[in-house]
Amino acid sequence: MTVSRLRNIPGIGVDRVGDAADSMHDADILRLENLDTDLRPPAAALKVTREAVDEDAANSYLPFLGLPALRQAAAERVGRAAGHRYDAATECIVSAGGLAGIFNVLLSILEPGDEVVLTAPTYAGLINRVHLAGGVPKFARLVAGADGWRLDLDSLAAAVGPRTKAFLMMSPSMPSGYVATADEWQAIAEHCRRAGAWLVYDAAMERILFDGRAVLHPAGLPDMRERTITVGAVSKEYRMIGWRIGWIVGPATIMRDVRLASLSNVVCQVGIAMPGAAAALTAADDGVAAAVTEWEKRRDVLVAQLADLPVVRPHGGWSLLIDTDALGIEPGEASRRLLAHGKIAATPMTNWGPGAERYLRFVFSNEPASRLGDVRERIRASWKL
Repeated sequence: MTVSRLRNIPGIGVDRVGDAADSMHDADILRLENLDTDLRPPAAALKVTREAVDEDAANSYLPFLGLPALRQAAAERVGRAAGHRYDAATECIVSAGGLAGIFNVLLSILEPGDEVVLTAPTYAGLINRVHLAGGVPKFARLVAGADGWRLDLDSLAAAVGPRTKAFLMMSPSMPSGYVATADEWQAIAEHCRRAGAWLVYDAAMERILFDGRAVLHPAGLPDMRERTITVGAVSKEYRMIGWRIGWIVGPATIMRDVRLASLSNVVCQVGIAMPGAAAALTAADDGVAAAVTEWEKRRDVLVAQLADLPVVRPHGGWSLLIDTDALGIEPGEASRRLLAHGKIAATPMTNWGPGAERYLRFVFSNEPASRLGDVRERIRASWKL
């Protein structure tokens, strides 16, 4: 019998598609199902990580809240984006990856039954963590248009109620590639103020922006520093998925509770990974700009390949969505056909928020543009389109 905290958590689907692709042992399969990347981490991070393996101090539980140098670097990283100063000693904690950080924040701010507003579609793992923390997800609808996704502000207002305790927002958002505009952030911030709620900002892909867009950090809006908790990680921007290092930056008043949740949950971070993460955050050239240029090129190739299909153009991030329902193919079936007949692994968006069940996700961060040029032919062979 499933315990109650797991009854609303069906999984994310990526694992099943990934396992199926792995079992085929075929290098010709395009791996578009999972958020990985083939682009290398910063050279400085690799060098320092190799050195840390031989350091006894890195083979330790201590310091529980993260290396001081890494906390300082993360606090400064968020401060530059938000336009504020954060004290590394009292307003920053290092977490075992970004999602562990988000879960610890939710454990720190939610009472059972409190409501959390998210956009939809959104990563199923975020929804699942709201459930695990005892919260109730409420959804603001993202609307697909000719030039990408926009936030339905009426839907946002309707999602806010007397039990709203937090807004859990990601920009760029996964899986859609939605990037909030200044006006949309203003609307979200206004609802936060009126509701007396927290804004938990998932900044995992903050700088992975296309078409000349600039970073807009919500803590920089009026009266939002004391309401915003920023959670970041080295996984996406710095191409350091396996390091499992993230950070939580927010007001000292709530960080005392986040500290307790962190110590009671994962306890500490990956010791040999923290020096490399600090090196990435302080490198003269972290490679993010070059990586974004490459990911944008891959986005453009994939969008061009899918130009005659109902694909929604992402404004950032690592993935895009195609509405297979509009083609008369249920996304799960579309995924099965693609793998069997087109050698494409792609994940259906079942349980990724209301309305997401129409879509199939294509990840473009892990395949070079040279391997994406025949995607349309593979789809034609699979879907007979």
